[in-house]
Amino acid sequence: MTALLGLLLLGLLLSTVAPRLLARARWAEREPVLALLVWQCLVVAVLLCCALGLVLAASAALPALRAVLFTGAPHGVEAAYALQEAEGWGRLCAAILAAGGVQTVLALTREVRSAKALRNRRHAQLASRAPELPESIEALRRRRERLVVLENVRPEAWSLPGHHSRLVVTTGALQQLTDRELAAVLSHERGHVRARHHWLSQCSQALASGFPGVGVFSAFRDQVGELVELAADDRAARRHGRHTTAVALAELNLDRGVFGSCPPGLAQSPKRVDRLLAGRPRLPVTHRLRLTLAALAAPAAAVLLAAAPGLSTLI
Repeated sequence: MTALLGLLLLGLLLSTVAPRLLARARWAEREPVLALLVWQCLVVAVLLCCALGLVLAASAALPALRAVLFTGAPHGVEAAYALQEAEGWGRLCAAILAAGGVQTVLALTREVRSAKALRNRRHAQLASRAPELPESIEALRRRRERLVVLENVRPEAWSLPGHHSRLVVTTGALQQLTDRELAAVLSHERGHVRARHHWLSQCSQALASGFPGVGVFSAFRDQVGELVELAADDRAARRHGRHTTAVALAELNLDRGVFGSCPPGLAQSPKRVDRLLAGRPRLPVTHRLRLTLAALAAPAAAVLLAAAPGLSTLI
């Protein structure tokens, strides 16, 4: 029973205190990819606490499941968990955690289906509005993502992920951007596609919509939305220069009024331009290594906490 309570307390700690500290971390803007890893490890650790807690709680509530779980375990391991003494608490915890697990699966399934339907609809609309460029163009044949040009005076560029991913630019963007700026924009969008940022966005959105009252999931969704853009900016900046990428980003957003008073959804663009122009250096390798180890320690702690009673018996 101690392991079950420890998992619940660890999950509570990770879902309340850790997100606040991470959201205020100033190093995240300098290392967006590392920040994404830290957030993912945090969310995985919270989910692990719930999943392992569910296993232990269900084992306490159901003797048959407990017998199956500890089949083949050395003598004394089952007794170390003291699950047979907490049948009542086990049923309550198992019911709550099982409801959360069902809610997670339903929310994730709903989000994946919705995102897939939207992606298919956008692919169909794109196919009807603009034919694909000929495959005989050698530069395009070497790319995993096809380039599609839409007739539109507004300068825009975006990506459509999926099995047949597309990079979309408008004729307005072709007229307004230089060749280097256009290459930076396409590198940015290609970064989204190749890093599978849409998968991360779908998972974060599913958790946030499935558990609207859980702060760690809503913070995860918000941070993912910002960090994937910074990560894609860095990819473009490494290949085409920070100044070129910043100018391209500014050119695409000038007509939207984002550099004045604008809605919160568009307010990130000026910050991204300022960040690119500032050109702050990356964190030292040792600092990055420490942050990576700390991130991996969160899910590892959940596993070790669940296995601690059994390991103490064997040692």
